[in-house]
Amino acid sequence: MITVLPDAVRQGLEEARKAALKRKDRLSVHDGDATYRLRRLWDGGFALDLDGSERLRGHVDIFDGPKHLYQCLVISSVAEDNERIFEFKWLTPVASGPAADFVRPDFVPAGLIGQ
Repeated sequence: MITVLPDAVRQGLEEARKAALKRKDRLSVHDGDATYRLRRLWDGGFALDLDGSERLRGHVDIFDGPKHLYQCLVISSVAEDNERIFEFKWLTPVASGPAADFVRPDFVPAGLIGQ
């Protein structure tokens, strides 16, 4: 079994992996006007490509295509292998509607029939 791959094969595999990630993954981080593609997202943080990613700090937004999913507060970053790992202090889902100051019932009819 070959444990060491030639450089051309390793580079080709890396490019194919990056192309597959770009094709299937639409998650991105928006920091002001700058936008970065997410490689991975987990409970405590996220990872970006090392190439073209800056050290983010502070409030950023996470989108899935055009849909705004989360707001988070980035506190630290570390460069590992070919990606930059970011940790966040909090991650808050973005509400789709206004906040209610009352308890909403579990069952809500689609419409009411008048008399």
